[in-house]
Amino acid sequence: MRYAKDESVRREMYSAFSKQCPDNTELLQKAIGLRAKAAQLLGYKSHAEYVISDKMAKTSDNVTEFISSLRDKLCPLAKHEIAEREELKKADKETSGEEYRGLFKWDTGYYTTIIKERKHDINMEEVKKYFSSKSVVSGILDIYQNMLSLRFAKVENPPVWHPDVEMYEVREAASDDFLGHFYLDLFPRENKYNHAAMWPIRTAHTNLDGSLEYPVAAMVANFPKATSSTPALMQHGDVVTFMHEMGHVFHSLCSRTKWSRFHGPSVEGDFVEAPSQMLENWAWEPSVLQKFAVHYKTGEAIPEDLIKRLVASKNEGSGIFYLRQLLYGSYDMELHNTSTGDVDVKKIFSDLSENITMLTEDDENTWDYTTFGHVMSEYSAGYYGYLWSQVFSADMYNTRFLRDGVDNPQTGLDYRREILLPGSSRDGSISLRAFLGREPQNDAFLKSIGLSE
Repeated sequence: MRYAKDESVRREMYSAFSKQCPDNTELLQKAIGLRAKAAQLLGYKSHAEYVISDKMAKTSDNVTEFISSLRDKLCPLAKHEIAEREELKKADKETSGEEYRGLFKWDTGYYTTIIKERKHDINMEEVKKYFSSKSVVSGILDIYQNMLSLRFAKVENPPVWHPDVEMYEVREAASDDFLGHFYLDLFPRENKYNHAAMWPIRTAHTNLDGSLEYPVAAMVANFPKATSSTPALMQHGDVVTFMHEMGHVFHSLCSRTKWSRFHGPSVEGDFVEAPSQMLENWAWEPSVLQKFAVHYKTGEAIPEDLIKRLVASKNEGSGIFYLRQLLYGSYDMELHNTSTGDVDVKKIFSDLSENITMLTEDDENTWDYTTFGHVMSEYSAGYYGYLWSQVFSADMYNTRFLRDGVDNPQTGLDYRREILLPGSSRDGSISLRAFLGREPQNDAFLKSIGLSE
């Protein structure tokens, strides 16, 4: 979808991906009705009100206002990006002697890649030569050891479920106190979970005799494996993913609560992603990248000029991307903010899709929502949380880490104490205020995606 020059190939891929699991339409329709009925029995007007009542947002009206306000800010940016991509596609069609019929959903990834290559001279296939998985894992663990005042030791001959899996012991850097273990399961294999996630194998808590039960967490991903000619090389996006999921790992390892229920990432659903999203910022920090990004053949550090161009390309297509995120957040709320569950799951998605993204799919008549797994999981009526928590993550990073230094150990200890350690034993809003020293603001988030008030 990012590299196919032939539009018919992109369209075919999009169509195949977006027409999976048609039977899920009926299943989703039934689920929405059952959830609405359950919410009514519990005294709530809708499933959304039931779910959001113990989140940071508190009400569905607050979520709707958040989505609407952000869409208003994103639309001008997205319109500019769409126009820019339309010009490129028109030129391509003119060169090939074909009729220009419009910019469609299967075009945006390809033309965003073209813009990055032309405007910023960025070839992501060249960039990944600086990110061998071995150097990325080693380098990032070193960075977080220093920042969080931790010490990681790889366990030799560990009891693991596959030879690819690595196991690490975690201790306090100063006192050498034991904190827990984590596993890294980074490469694909047959029948393995095919996304990226952190799984809390064991949560920390205090036993009845006063002893501590230590946490165990596993990070699972599917980064490219080594080939006969090259080591395992990551795209820069894979590096961002690694940092994100390790954020969940640290949340699990650095949390200490009396009760298992409140441990680590068990915080409010619209706050749980904030600690991980914040750590993604390190993947765009030049001083950080220079510590571990080296060419897999020559061993040379990634050039400063390449880092500048990579960072400059960060927000290309951000308007289009975040409108798509808002589409799924809006769809999730439209389905679940009903008292009867009497909704047309296909029509709602089709109407919202064109209205929010400002892009069409010609006459393909797809059903993307049947593989929107979040809507059938614990994220139902909660997908907005990815963007909601990103506001907090950007504020934490800009207010404390950029100001004090991204590798400042005192800031790292403050972050551990105020954000990671409490888990959900106190409201996320209290933890945020304690770390920031004030109420959170959205300025940093808007700036981070190329917008400003």
